[in-house]
Amino acid sequence: MFYSLKNRLIAFFVILLVISFGTMFYLLFQESRSIIRSYIESSALEKMDEYGSFVQMALSQMYDLSSVVFNSDTTKKWDNALSDPLLPEGEKMLANLNMSQFLTQTTNNYSIASSVTIYRKDGSRIGDGNEVSVDHAFQDEEWYQSFAERGNHWDSAHADPIETRRARPYQVVSLMLPIGTFEPSLSKSVMKVNVSSDFFLEPLNRIHLGENGTIFLLDQDDRPILAQTEEFDRYPDLARNMTLARSAAEQKGVMYLENERGTTDILVYKKLQLNNWILVGLVPEQDLFVKLIKLRDFSMLVATLLLILAIVGATWISYGITKPLSRLASAMRHVQKGDFAAAESRIPKERNVIGSEVEFVTSTFRTMVRQLRQHIKVEFELKLLRQQAEYKALLMQINPHFLFNTLELMSSLAIQRRTEDTVTVITALGRMLRFSLRISDDLVPLAEELKYLRHYEAILRIRFGDRLHLTIEEQGDTGQREIVKFILQPLVENAVKYSLQGSQTAQVKIQVANETGRVRLSVADNGPGMAEEQLERLQAETAAIPIDQILQSKSQQIGLRNVLARCQLYYGSSFTFAIRSTAGEGTVIELYLPTTEGGKLE
Repeated sequence: MFYSLKNRLIAFFVILLVISFGTMFYLLFQESRSIIRSYIESSALEKMDEYGSFVQMALSQMYDLSSVVFNSDTTKKWDNALSDPLLPEGEKMLANLNMSQFLTQTTNNYSIASSVTIYRKDGSRIGDGNEVSVDHAFQDEEWYQSFAERGNHWDSAHADPIETRRARPYQVVSLMLPIGTFEPSLSKSVMKVNVSSDFFLEPLNRIHLGENGTIFLLDQDDRPILAQTEEFDRYPDLARNMTLARSAAEQKGVMYLENERGTTDILVYKKLQLNNWILVGLVPEQDLFVKLIKLRDFSMLVATLLLILAIVGATWISYGITKPLSRLASAMRHVQKGDFAAAESRIPKERNVIGSEVEFVTSTFRTMVRQLRQHIKVEFELKLLRQQAEYKALLMQINPHFLFNTLELMSSLAIQRRTEDTVTVITALGRMLRFSLRISDDLVPLAEELKYLRHYEAILRIRFGDRLHLTIEEQGDTGQREIVKFILQPLVENAVKYSLQGSQTAQVKIQVANETGRVRLSVADNGPGMAEEQLERLQAETAAIPIDQILQSKSQQIGLRNVLARCQLYYGSSFTFAIRSTAGEGTVIELYLPTTEGGKLE
């Protein structure tokens, strides 16, 4: 049963551990999550600040290098020389070489730069390292068209042919500025400053957000500056949420955004004021807590093992304490049912009981059951003997009462010299006495009880003559049905007596009906009957009157009470009766006896 002490003890341990560990894990997880989130936010922003400062420094150097070239007298002389159509080609070539040497010197002064090259619309190209050539192919490259058509001064990571020819296969980030004017569309020459994308990417790759988060350096169009295009395309949520970061009033911050999967992403951003670039990182919140989740899962595993150990411990405790108590409870239920043998078999043995208190309870209960069993056995035997004695006493009460009446009749007949009637009465009385002296037999066949009644009828007919009208009806086959003896004769005697008190004739009708599982005996008379109040009082007294009062009673209703008392003693609750009476019309007494066959109740 669920409500047994063992199950309740196990449930208590389980609930206690689940609640305590669950609460502890939940609070620890939430607090750790809050701490880690705060730490990651501050750490990410701090690293972004550092990287942003690094990018600002690099861009400042690129602008400084460009400014040196743009404002140099050498650049102006070179531009004027190449713009003069009258200048011989040799002079122009000399100007190109001087410009190349100047670019080489300037590039060497700025370690950040990979190369500096000036392109002219006529197809000529002057670069550092004495590189002077004519090639119109650059005009078809994307960076040049973006500068010439849209005025973009920056180009994201791309492969530059000059770097490739110099055995530098890496990608570069470029700054483009016009020479001689600030308007790209009016300039004849454009300066292109290349910086290796790895220069920006290597320190950026050292910044991590969680296990899988990445930080991107984006341009004003929210496209990656560095070689991160493929990786950036794997974060569609980042591209969709860039408007939120751009529109934020703060220069840096952290946003928590719900993605299409229903989980939360953390967006960290920092705006770079120099050229409207932005540093931005996106990481699923769950990735930030990978180690914490692993710790939680490990803790749950430990809690589960502890829970299993607790259940095992509770089961072991229940085996030593609750199991004996459960067996005691089972034994008590058998005691309630009166099954003392089963109760003793359920009481745990002393060697299986742990703990002095439980052992004392078990030993005491075992002793109590044995004493109670012995006491009930003795009490039952005494009650059975007392019941048999009371039954015999009631039976003996009938015989003297009937015998005295018959002896008075015989005396009267002898005085009247009615020899034949006297012989008939003596014969009937002898047969009745022979039957009644068999006091060892409590049950008799119904046929013998009726034969006894007919002998009594023969005596009554001699006594009352034509004043008596008595009929006996049998319904059904009585067979070997047995009933308590001396049941009908006292009732018939009362019926005749009361009928003759109020009338000149006594009309008595006896019915014997064999019904399913019982016999119905009915005695009806035409006596004065009883009022309803008197009938109710009689039924109440009959149901509650003690046996000793019946034995000592001098009442005229002794026959009815005696019969009811004997039936109740013998049949118990299986016996029922009914009394119907109407004042001036007579009385009907019905007895319902459970039938027996061969001494056993059916």
